[in-house]
Amino acid sequence: MDLNIPKETYIGQIREIVIGSNDRAIKVGGESCLPFYTFEGEMPNPIRIAMDVYDYPPEGWAEALLEVYGDVLNDPIAWARKCIEQFGAEMICLQLVSTDPYGIDRPSEEAAKVAKQVADAIDVPLIVWGCGNEAKDMETLRLVCELCEGKRIVVGPVVEKIYARVGAQAIAYGQVVAASTPIDINLSKQLNILLSNLGVPDEQILIDPTVGGLGYGIEYSYSVMERIRIAALLHEDERLAFPMICNVAKEVWGTREAKLREEEAPLLGKAKERGVLMEAITAMLLALAGADILIMRHPDAVALVRRALNELRNA
Repeated sequence: MDLNIPKETYIGQIREIVIGSNDRAIKVGGESCLPFYTFEGEMPNPIRIAMDVYDYPPEGWAEALLEVYGDVLNDPIAWARKCIEQFGAEMICLQLVSTDPYGIDRPSEEAAKVAKQVADAIDVPLIVWGCGNEAKDMETLRLVCELCEGKRIVVGPVVEKIYARVGAQAIAYGQVVAASTPIDINLSKQLNILLSNLGVPDEQILIDPTVGGLGYGIEYSYSVMERIRIAALLHEDERLAFPMICNVAKEVWGTREAKLREEEAPLLGKAKERGVLMEAITAMLLALAGADILIMRHPDAVALVRRALNELRNA
């Protein structure tokens, strides 16, 4: 007797977005089914991993990260090239942490020039992420959009208070915006509507739902991302039918557990393996929830996730 497996019928589809402008440009999105439910639809494009690069030497990083990047922490271009050449990065995410007004407070003009230099020095798509201060990000990301004209980069986080100014620059210079809201499906949809009303083409919008790391709200992040994807595919909600980008590394490696040395927490096991596994598990959970781009940091975690994603796609 044949076994007939019930199959869901999807009426929506996630938009396909192109990032980058040369022969190494990538496509994300395009799904017509829930993540890896390829017996019900298609996932035409693989989930992409962007590797983290800071524009200024970070403080308080775990020893496991310093072992890998200690020789390039002072040079974001060398850092980016190391990620590409040694670890096979298919995207780079430049974190403009130096612009934080409560930190170094680097002028927006200087930070934007660094972003332009990195964009010119690499041949893979670039994501430029602000410091999280709305006023400073608005000024910085607007300049980044202008200086990186023709590169089709991603700029974020574009929150509601700055969407009009940054969105207008994205339209003018052909960049992609990461629409960032607190983890809430209604707020995400609202910001996407605002960007659309402003005139940002659908092909230039990503959803940044904001996420938590393993043990720090991952369950809620998962459930909201799942609801976003279900709304887009099952209920054909066009204002939620965008690829999702998740800033994994910042959440995971900022946790106490990822940074504690072995002598400080012997019961937690080896420090390096602990952080790597926390990042890999978080990334895989978010991929299963619907992420299209994962921003990651440790090359061992990246390798683990790549292998797992390839196995799922080829299953």
